[in-house]
Amino acid sequence: MNGRDITQLGYREGPLVGLALRVAKRAIKRMPRHEMDAALTEILANPEKYASDPLWGELAAGIIEERDRPYWIERETPAPYRVWGEGLEQGSLDQMNNAVRLPVAVAGALMPDAHQGYGLPIGGVLATENAVIPYAVGVDIACRMKLSVFDIPASEMKRLNDSLVNALRRETLFGAGAGFQRKHHHDVLDEDWSITPITKRIFDKARHQIGTSGSGNHFVEFGTITLEQPDRGLEPGQYLALLSHSGSRGAGAQVADHYSRLARDLHPELPPELKYLAWLDMDAEPGQEYFAAMELMGKYAAANHALIHQKIAKNIGGRVLAGVENHHNFAWKEHHNGRDVIVHRKGATPAGAGVMGVIPGSMAAPGFVVRGRGVAESLQSASHGAGRRMSRTAATQQFRWNQIKPLLEQAGVQLLSAGIDENPHAYKDIFSVMAQQRDLVDVIARFDPKIVRMADAGERPED
Repeated sequence: MNGRDITQLGYREGPLVGLALRVAKRAIKRMPRHEMDAALTEILANPEKYASDPLWGELAAGIIEERDRPYWIERETPAPYRVWGEGLEQGSLDQMNNAVRLPVAVAGALMPDAHQGYGLPIGGVLATENAVIPYAVGVDIACRMKLSVFDIPASEMKRLNDSLVNALRRETLFGAGAGFQRKHHHDVLDEDWSITPITKRIFDKARHQIGTSGSGNHFVEFGTITLEQPDRGLEPGQYLALLSHSGSRGAGAQVADHYSRLARDLHPELPPELKYLAWLDMDAEPGQEYFAAMELMGKYAAANHALIHQKIAKNIGGRVLAGVENHHNFAWKEHHNGRDVIVHRKGATPAGAGVMGVIPGSMAAPGFVVRGRGVAESLQSASHGAGRRMSRTAATQQFRWNQIKPLLEQAGVQLLSAGIDENPHAYKDIFSVMAQQRDLVDVIARFDPKIVRMADAGERPED
């Protein structure tokens, strides 16, 4: 007997099937299969009758408990959503189709960099009514981009190469759990970290890791920014610029883990395909706690970037002429289509009318400074990057650095450190992604990476 046999008897998929299977394996030693099937069917229909039975009592109690839980009631019709992009993987589409079934869902959008994640796909945007979904925000809460443009012509990069490399090595730190020995301070550490029990508990970790970048696809890189038209006080031309990508580090991950578990515990009625979309009611204490913690993680992520850019600017003696920053993996209280909603952008960039943002490519492909066009159907959103076209495992198995170095050389990129799973072939074509969302944003400037530092995964690209 297996789980499918149990569900065919009328048991709903989930923990109850496992319980029924365990009890059935004990019962099969005492009776023929057909009698056991009949008993399982009868207990499902009349569990109170068997509540004290030494063999079936445990299963009967489980049936009664599940019956008394709130039922999973999805929307009569899925919430509307629109897809930007072509050839998106089926997993991301399936996840979006599931998300808009939620009773709290109002509207959604899927960006052209979309790929499968947990719960809401990366590149997914979901508006909900009076509810926040921890896994629709993501694990790396408030992961963000920050770009600083210096008063240094791009033509000086070659002469300054050694100084720029040394600045990245001295002033940045990568890796899970990494923290500077000499502690840095930022006003965010003076915020009230006791607003929730979890933020109070993670304060020491946050203080230890402030000003660092983590691992995975996080980076700090020098490059050239090309501006064709005057904008933000800058004249057309090429400038030296610094671009960073990282989030709220281990502190944010613990907030995400705590509240996503709590949301799932509060919604045991959700079917398996929706368990990572469990929500917290904004009128209840858990929802209010999570939202406060999430907003604090947003401030903390911004502080990490601020310290990195301040330290590097001081190290190279550069003055910042202009800057742009934005975050993703966040939930915002916004007003759309005449109603107040919570807009989750998991791997999606805010793109309201006139809102500035940065959409990166890969270590060997350009990124773009953009200005949002405020498209209502996208919930005023755009992609947060090129998006992965293959998993980290696949990229690690398929590529070696000797295959990637010619591509980096052709792009004029000096790679100080990175994991092979972050190689350019693991990402979609940024030009195609930008073309598929030309109605969502206007391109203001182009950023070309030249000196890139990411977490070292054991293989050193320089060697």
